[in-house]
Amino acid sequence: MAMEGFDDPGVFFSDNFSESQGDGQSNLASKKQFLKFIKEFQEGNFAYKYRDALKRNYLRREYHLEVNIQDLAGYDEQLADKLKQSPGEMLPLFEEAAKEAADEVTFPRADGETTVEDIHVTLISEAAPTSVRDLKSEQVSKLVKIPGIVVAASGIKAKATRISIQCRSCRTTIPDIPLKPGLEGYQMPRKCNTEQAGRPPCPLDPFYILPDNCKCVDFQNLKLQESPESVPHGEMPRHMQLFVDRSLVERAVPGNRVTVIGVYSIRKMAKLGRGGEKGAVGVRMPYLRVVGLQVETEGSGRTATNLTFTQEDEESFRRLAAQPGVYDTFSKSIAPSIFGSEDIKKSIACLLFGGSRKRLPDGLTRRGDINVLLLGDPGTAKSQLLKFVERVSPVAVYTSGKGSSAAGLTASVIKDAATRNFVVEGGAMVLADGGVVCIDEFDKMREDDRVAIHEAMEQQTISITKAGVKATLNARASILAAANPIGGRYDRSKSLKQNIDMGAPIMSRFDLFFILVDDCNEVTDYAIARRIIDLHTKLEESIERTYTEEEVARYLGFARMFKPKVSMDSQELLVQQYKHLRQRDTGGSAKSSWRITVRQLESMLRLSESFARLHCSEEVTAKHVKEAYRLLNKSIIRVDQPDVDLEDDSPEEEIEEAMETEDAPEQAEATKKAMKLTYEKYKKMSFLLIDYIKNKEAELEATDAGDSDNTPKRSDVVNWYLDEISGEIESQEELVEHRQIVEKVVDRLIYQDQVIVPLTNTTKGGEENDPFLVVHPNYIQDA
Repeated sequence: MAMEGFDDPGVFFSDNFSESQGDGQSNLASKKQFLKFIKEFQEGNFAYKYRDALKRNYLRREYHLEVNIQDLAGYDEQLADKLKQSPGEMLPLFEEAAKEAADEVTFPRADGETTVEDIHVTLISEAAPTSVRDLKSEQVSKLVKIPGIVVAASGIKAKATRISIQCRSCRTTIPDIPLKPGLEGYQMPRKCNTEQAGRPPCPLDPFYILPDNCKCVDFQNLKLQESPESVPHGEMPRHMQLFVDRSLVERAVPGNRVTVIGVYSIRKMAKLGRGGEKGAVGVRMPYLRVVGLQVETEGSGRTATNLTFTQEDEESFRRLAAQPGVYDTFSKSIAPSIFGSEDIKKSIACLLFGGSRKRLPDGLTRRGDINVLLLGDPGTAKSQLLKFVERVSPVAVYTSGKGSSAAGLTASVIKDAATRNFVVEGGAMVLADGGVVCIDEFDKMREDDRVAIHEAMEQQTISITKAGVKATLNARASILAAANPIGGRYDRSKSLKQNIDMGAPIMSRFDLFFILVDDCNEVTDYAIARRIIDLHTKLEESIERTYTEEEVARYLGFARMFKPKVSMDSQELLVQQYKHLRQRDTGGSAKSSWRITVRQLESMLRLSESFARLHCSEEVTAKHVKEAYRLLNKSIIRVDQPDVDLEDDSPEEEIEEAMETEDAPEQAEATKKAMKLTYEKYKKMSFLLIDYIKNKEAELEATDAGDSDNTPKRSDVVNWYLDEISGEIESQEELVEHRQIVEKVVDRLIYQDQVIVPLTNTTKGGEENDPFLVVHPNYIQDA
C-alpha cells in the first residue's frame, strides 16, 4: 500500500503563467484575414454585409456579430477550414479582429466612450447537423452542429474571463490572468515565486482571488435532448450539456427546438457522492461550448416571438385577408385529408387565432385563449385533428390523458442534484405557454388529475406550494381535448350528462363543445370511403388544400399581432344574442344540454375577436359576432333525440297484432308508422298529461276530499287530452288514431318511464284496465 495516492494530482508544481502562444506569426496573419473579411465581404455588389451589421449592432449597444461560415468559406476557404478545425485558437482572433473593425466603423464616438467594447462573434452554418449519438472523440475541440430540444435551463451566473490574484503572505499581486472559455476552471499556482531579502519564503498555496479586479461575463447551462426523430426504436433519448455565454444567454427556453453550433469540449468529471471517489484520471465528461444558437421557427417547439415579416409578406397577408371566402378556405386548409367536419375545423381555426387577453383596471386578467372539447365515437378523426394542430401551432404540446399526471400537466417540485435545492419544473401546460395543449383521451384521466387543470383553464396560471417552494407559473395556453363517451359510443337516448363522465365545472370552462356521432348514412359513408381510398392510393392528388402548413403557420403568426376592439353595434348585438341564449335556456323542451352562463358570453366575445383576427381587422364587426353566435349555437349541444317508438312498450301485444293482421300487411304498416312520435312531441304530450293529473291532485287537496272518487282514471286522462286537441281532429279515423297514440303514451309513462303510478282500488271503482292515475311523488319535472 506504499504507492497509495501516487496519482493524486495536487502535489506537483506547474507554472501557470508561461502561456504557449503557438505560432504568433501565423496567428497575426489569420487575424488580418478576419479583419479584411469583416470589412470587405460584400453581398451582391454594393452592400457590405458584416461591416454594416457590426455598426448597426454597436450603435444599438448590442455587442455581437453573427457570421455565416459559408460566407467565410466563399471568401477564404483555408481560413474557414482553420476555424472549423481549431476554433479554440481562431475564435479569440476573430473577436479581436471584430473589435478592431468596430473601432474603425464607429469612429468618431460620443464623448466619454473612449474604450471599445468587446464583440461577441457567433456563428451560423447551413451544413447538415450531426446527431448527439454521432459525436465521438475525433470531434473533440472541433466545431460541431447538433439539433435537439432544450429540456432544462439554469439561471444566469457570472464567469470570470480575467482574474487578479494576490499572495496572502507578501501581498504580491499578479493582475489580469486570462481564463480559458467554457467550463474549464483555473488551477491556482501552489507557490509564490517572489523572493525578498530578509523575509521567510511564502508558504504553500498562498494565493487568493481579488473579486473586485475580475472581469466577468454572463453564462448559462442548458440541457439539450436529442430530437425525437433521430432516436432509434426502443432507445432512450440522450442528453448533452451546453455552455452558453454573453449574447446567447436567455435565447432559448425549455421546450424550444434549437440547432446549436459549438466547440465539442471536455471537462473533469464531478466527484461522485459526498467525499466519494474521484473520477478516474484521464476520463473526461463531454459538453458543448456554444458559439451559435438558432431557435427553430418550423415544427413544434418553435418560438412565436422571432417571426419577422417583410413589407411584401405583410401586403400578401392583407390581400389574402381581404379575399371574400378567406374564412372558408382557411378552415378547409386545416387537416385537409379529413373529410367533412366543417364546423369543427372552423372552431379549430378560432382556437389557433384566439382572442386578445385583457388586463382589467383592478389588476385581474381575462383570458383570450379558446378551449375546445371534441367528444365522439371512435373513428371520427379526433386524434388526427389534434396531431395537425400540434404541427401547425407556434408552440404545442401533445399529451395523452392516461399517461399524464397532475404534476406532468401543471408543475412539479424536484430536488436539484447539483445545488441540493428544490426547484420548480414546468409540465405540459407551462411548456405550452403561448400555444396549444392537445390532450387526447381526456375522459381516461383520473378525476384528481383533471381537477389540477381547472385553474390553468380559466385563470391561466398554475400555483403550487410544495416543499417550501411557493410559485405561480404562467400557463397562457389554449386546450384542445378529445374524449370518448361512457361505453365508447354516444347513446342518443340518454342525456349528455349520462353520456360523459365530467363535472359541470370543467365543462363550463370549454368555450366550444362538439359531439361527433358516427351515424349510418349512405351518402356520407360513400363519400368518406371514397376519400379514404383516394388517400391510400393517390396520396398527393387527393388532398385539396388552398394553403400549405407553412403558409398557415406564417399567417397565424401575423394575424395574432392584431388586438381588435369591439364596435358599438357589435356590443349591442352581443348583449342581444346572450339574452336570446339565456331565454331559450330557461324555458321549453328545447333546453340545451348545459346551462348558459356568463362564461358563454365571454366565449362569444373571444370567438368574435378571433374572427376579426382571421380577417386581419382592427375592429370586431356585427358579421364576426353573428358567426361567433352561430358556432356557439352549434356547439351548445342539442343532439337530436331519436323518435319514441310507442310499440316498444308491449311486445306481446305486437306479436298478437301481427298474427291477427297477417292478411292486411299494409294496414299494419300504416299503424306502425303512426305509433312513432318525435322526441319533442312525446315530451310535450307527457308534460300536458302529467300537468293535468297534478292539477287534479291539487284540487283534491284543496277541497280536503280524501277519497279517490275524483282522482282521474286512465280513460279520463285520455278523454281530456282528446278534448284539448279536438280542434285539430277532422275525421273519425284521426280520432281513433289520436286515441291510440294517447293510450300508448300514457302506458309508456306508467310502465316504462314510471312517472305515473296506476292504482287499481276495486272498492272505489278502479278496474284492472282502467286504473286511477297519480304522479309519482319523487317526480321532478325538467326540460
